[in-house]
Amino acid sequence: MATKGGWQEFSRPESLSRPAAAAPATPRAQQRVRVQRTKAGKGGKTVTLITGLEVPREEAQGLLKQLKATAGTGGALKEGVIELQGDQVAAALAALEREGFRPKQAGG
Repeated sequence: MATKGGWQEFSRPESLSRPAAAAPATPRAQQRVRVQRTKAGKGGKTVTLITGLEVPREEAQGLLKQLKATAGTGGALKEGVIELQGDQVAAALAALEREGFRPKQAGG
């Protein structure tokens, strides 16, 4: 039994097995990386947040380790956002610039 029209984009197995094209990575110098100091939701403690990084999780963890060593403090990677304990804005800006990013300080 023939189907009417004949166009079947999603019903053929070869149309489903096409590999997904990887999104082109944004160069580090063109990423909008923001570094800000905040206390919101942290029990009154100051935390430095780094947002806007478009890197794989493994690379973000390596960057976190380097930032923690540079600043001499603790930190965490939560949902793509790097959190450093304390006011580490200057140290984070300098370390990110050395890695090829163009970070900006956000907030006051």
